[in-house]
Amino acid sequence: MSTGPLLIIWHSRTGTSEQLAAAACEGAGEGARLLRACDTAPDDLLAAGGYLFCCPENLASMSGEMKEMFDRCYYPVLGRIEGRPYATVIAAGSDGEGAQRQIDRIATGWRLKRVTDLWIVKTDAQEPEEILAPKTVSDSERARAAELGAALAEGIAQGIF
Repeated sequence: MSTGPLLIIWHSRTGTSEQLAAAACEGAGEGARLLRACDTAPDDLLAAGGYLFCCPENLASMSGEMKEMFDRCYYPVLGRIEGRPYATVIAAGSDGEGAQRQIDRIATGWRLKRVTDLWIVKTDAQEPEEILAPKTVSDSERARAAELGAALAEGIAQGIF
């Protein structure tokens, strides 16, 4: 049974993942922690009861900053967070499945338990100017992220996951 708070780990270049992570944290309430991937340490993962990973897909992969977080934290927490719940939000221009698969493989190695359906937010950005431009997430997507954060936090608090 998970006893720590929800930890929301994010990375964003153009704003989509950052906005969704912030909305999820707001929905989760004051017990949740919101950390940028570069600021996340193994102790943060160990103290959490569950995880929400939010990042963009870049070149069919999770973003480098998110990958670096997993690289730094993987072995220090291996065998110590098994069974904890997790969910993901991937921001992508048109696909997102490459980043999703990478995170799921890492979560499998950690023996985490996916507790929500996959969620890929597609921005439809295809041209370099669109891809690099700052993004604004719709109210409906922010509301969905807030609901996800609330559901994850409540599930952890109630010991459902």
